[in-house]
Amino acid sequence: MTSDGSEHVAAALEGLFADRPAVVHDTIVLEQHFEAAPEQVWAAFESAESRSRWGVPSAAVMLEFIEADFRVGGRDVARCGPKADPRYRVETRYLDLVPPQRLVFSETVDDGARRLSAALITVELRPIATGTALRFTSQVVAFDGADIASGVRLGYQAAFGNLAAELAMAPR
Repeated sequence: MTSDGSEHVAAALEGLFADRPAVVHDTIVLEQHFEAAPEQVWAAFESAESRSRWGVPSAAVMLEFIEADFRVGGRDVARCGPKADPRYRVETRYLDLVPPQRLVFSETVDDGARRLSAALITVELRPIATGTALRFTSQVVAFDGADIASGVRLGYQAAFGNLAAELAMAPR
């Protein structure tokens, strides 16, 4: 035992959180190249119809916008999940929009009355010789010990792949 009592303090602090579900924090950074101008990539984020197409990670998943208000202070509300059970509610609040350079928004995901996660997301768009470089940063907090971070990472990787394919087919 240490003379300063730090072992007792550590044990007491550990006991305070022992009976509560874990809160998991993670920062996810993804980078993607698009063979399209930043204005085209921006337009794909701006349009809820477009996001409902490219924003799903697979054909078995659906994304339906109930509200869409893409402006600073605006809010999107969407349902998503497996097509047979789109039970997740996603609420997005737009905090900063600088066309066609930057989007910053908060996002919460709920399953009924249970909050699964909250995130602060930044999307940066930079023109490059062959199109647009995108950097996506999500600072996510998962509640109840949920493994949300890996789902966020895989979901956005697939969505950005879908967006690249959609932009490749668009007229230039």
